[in-house]
Amino acid sequence: MILTLTANPSIDRTTTISGPLERGGVYRLAMGVDVPGGKGVNVSTAVHKAGRATMALYPAARTGRFSRLLAEKGIPHEAIDVADEARVNITIVEDDGTTTKLNTPGAPLPQSVADRVLDRLAHHAADSSWVVLAGSLPPGAPTDFYATCIRHLRATHPEVGIAVDTSDAALAALADNLPDAAPEVLAPNGVELGQLAGIDGNELERRAADGHLSPVVAAARRLNERGVGEVLVTLGAVGAVLVLADGPALAAAPPPIVPASTVGAGDSALAGYLLAREEGLDPAGTLARAVAYGSAATALPGTSLPDPDETHPELVAIREL
Repeated sequence: MILTLTANPSIDRTTTISGPLERGGVYRLAMGVDVPGGKGVNVSTAVHKAGRATMALYPAARTGRFSRLLAEKGIPHEAIDVADEARVNITIVEDDGTTTKLNTPGAPLPQSVADRVLDRLAHHAADSSWVVLAGSLPPGAPTDFYATCIRHLRATHPEVGIAVDTSDAALAALADNLPDAAPEVLAPNGVELGQLAGIDGNELERRAADGHLSPVVAAARRLNERGVGEVLVTLGAVGAVLVLADGPALAAAPPPIVPASTVGAGDSALAGYLLAREEGLDPAGTLARAVAYGSAATALPGTSLPDPDETHPELVAIREL
């Protein structure tokens, strides 16, 4: 089973506009679509669509709308019950696929709830092959909360694999706790990798777009040296780079697609990666699955996540760097 923790869940509302978004403009929006979201929930959704076992864990009102939306989709879930409903995030998608996100901070996470999260995380980890810690942290949560989760899982279930996909202060705090709280898999994008390596992430992405991937590999190798076994760097239209502590660095070029929305692409890539790891695929096959899932998500409108038959790992080009 792939267990996910979404510490700051959200109801994701996506709407589209027919032209470019401009400051000060007035727009007539298409009818919005609300789905249960947050990075961990997105991973669980993709895993569930693949017919594989998952459990989405999150703090939110057990009888609130977020939990009802998950139940309607049939996704196995458990709410760490709190009084507050999940936040609402708004995504605006232009007709060329350009995406603008308006994210709210979410309800505070008091220590008593954080302790219950740790308890339920360890409970479900007993039946899991992978635990995914994903997304932002809510107000009031310690910035090193994911490091605390990793230490707790190491103490209770050392056999379980741990993957992390987060950003900003939570990512910086995790880096400060390496190698003691190193996950097996870390899944940054180029900008986040730059934050970890102390370099300009936008420049990393620009150089990758020009075909220069060696700076990405060098930055990821720094994480390998600090205990992270597998660094999966997603690079948008460029594809992805996988850097293994005990193996090569691989690059994957995605199949040609017409982009519709980037929402959930990175989460889908991580889901594809872990599904492949569960199946025992080799690194090249695992990376191809990840990029196929991410590309398929980008080709779908709004917040849609791909079914397995919409992914085409056989069209992903893999090369060793």
